Amino acid sequence: MIVQGKNVVRELLSSENTINKMFVQNNLTDKVSNELISLAKQKGVKIDFVPKAVLDKKASHHQGFVCETTDFKYAQIEDILNHDALGKRFLVILDGIEDPHNLGAIIRTCECAGVSGIVIPEWRACQVNDTVIKTSAGATTNVLVARTNNLNNLIRDLKEQNFWVYALELGGKNIYDVDLKGDIAIVVGSEGFGVSKLVKQNCDDVISLKQNGKINSLNASVAAGIAIYEAIRQRC
Repeated sequence: MIVQGKNVVRELLSSENTINKMFVQNNLTDKVSNELISLAKQKGVKIDFVPKAVLDKKASHHQGFVCETTDFKYAQIEDILNHDALGKRFLVILDGIEDPHNLGAIIRTCECAGVSGIVIPEWRACQVNDTVIKTSAGATTNVLVARTNNLNNLIRDLKEQNFWVYALELGGKNIYDVDLKGDIAIVVGSEGFGVSKLVKQNCDDVISLKQNGKINSLNASVAAGIAIYEAIRQRC
């Protein structure tokens, strides 16, 4: 997997992820570059200093730094369930997000908000790849992301553990009237189709964001961000 950009590389170097090799543009002398090179050397990372043209062939927005690393390591759902968010557990479940930029943006929001973790489907959905890591600004190294092969079974299991599971969708209760302070999971649907019918049926309730404009839907990552921070606001 290719990781690029100074901020993302810094997060990667600060994590436990394995870096196979780091490529650095020749003749970089700025403070941030020197700090990253020093940190890489401290961790024993192999560094190749190369011309910019070599990095341009590997990545498009590298800022002079490209790392080759192992594939993303997913967490176990049990790890997420053992991690609370401001006193209670808070999961974000993604039902078929396909755009890596949306997935990266949601991961970044979840990391900033301090959610317990994120669960994505193993099939017919975007997985954590180079673009997701770049879009998340390195947040993938600091937030737990797990996968499941059956969202409906996951939701049933969560409800047995006294979670309240909410589908984020049009036509539901106003999110600002719903108590989100306990153990909860918010399900965010795909960009084109929203939360699937069976998943929605298995949720405890549907929550919605009040909209006053003429466009009847928000971008998936924007809607997720608003909902996540409403839950955090209530918990604070």
